[in-house]
Amino acid sequence: MKVFILGSGLTALALAKALVNQNIFVDLVSSNKNHKINHSRTVGISKSNFNYFNKNIINIEKISWKINKIEIYTDKDKNEKILNFENSDNQLFSMIKNYQLYEVLTKNLFKNKYFKKIKPKKKLIKLDKYNLIVNTEYNNAFTKKYFSKKIEKTYNSSAYTTVINHEKISNQIAVQIFTKIGPLAFLPLSKNKTSIVYSIYNSKDVYRKKIIHLINQHNIKYKIKKIGKIENFELKSFNLRSYYHNNILAFGDLLHRIHPLAGQGFNMTIRDINVFINIIKNKIDLGLPIDSSVNYEFEKNLKHKNYIFSNSIDFVQEFFNFERKLNNNVLSKSLKILGKNSYINKLFTKVADKGINF
Repeated sequence: MKVFILGSGLTALALAKALVNQNIFVDLVSSNKNHKINHSRTVGISKSNFNYFNKNIINIEKISWKINKIEIYTDKDKNEKILNFENSDNQLFSMIKNYQLYEVLTKNLFKNKYFKKIKPKKKLIKLDKYNLIVNTEYNNAFTKKYFSKKIEKTYNSSAYTTVINHEKISNQIAVQIFTKIGPLAFLPLSKNKTSIVYSIYNSKDVYRKKIIHLINQHNIKYKIKKIGKIENFELKSFNLRSYYHNNILAFGDLLHRIHPLAGQGFNMTIRDINVFINIIKNKIDLGLPIDSSVNYEFEKNLKHKNYIFSNSIDFVQEFFNFERKLNNNVLSKSLKILGKNSYINKLFTKVADKGINF
């Protein structure tokens, strides 16, 4: 069996590693000649996905930092939590720097006999020799031809990311503050480093000095020594209307893109990898062909779940955006009461960890 993957990012590499672990040949090519890894970008991986990644893709214990608690505030009252999530076994999710995960996956794949990276050629690559073609890129011929129809939403916002250096603390509690101009997340990376993701409603009045001022203004526990380079990207969400065309499958952020406030984007992709690999393994065990039927089963299994999950994240964003427009904290107080209910709190934690499974 042979799979062709289009892409050069974390999704393409993680999927390639999961496939070669099943002794499946993978050829990978990217149309992006100047792929750059943003050193201020990080991923938060839920406990169940972290365990799956370690067991079925590659061990990432050494490059991760475990988070055992999440505290959520509003800027109207930073002394009182509106929601609080924690896990009895000391791990809600783990934080990893994108560039470190990229290096670990790349280094391992290049030593694997089942993997080959192909340089883009002017001549067309013969694709009929591959059982499946997996596309993870936004801007290539397959995307333009087969995967342009989507349910899309823009937030009129941009996410600003950086890493701060600070004095050492235990640093295993993530903090999210819903401010007047958007949600601000403090995501620990080590005892003295923390990732910042600030989703700010678009305005001409946003510049580096102001973002630094806002980070310092809303900081509730760090003695900051240095704020690193600030990167930014536009925020939008979408879900593809069709996941595949014949034996060509869209994957990762090309399938679904969501608001970063809950840190669920890469977690959705890991769950997709799990489903995809299981479908292939089941077909191999039953002696069935690996063809477009894999893509059909993949879409049938995940499309509705991913759509519902994406919209649930969007609902959270709209909830706090609506409160911002009302200019009061009635909704936050209601949410705080709900959060004290142990059943609801556990349900929120379970969905964040495992997604929607029914």
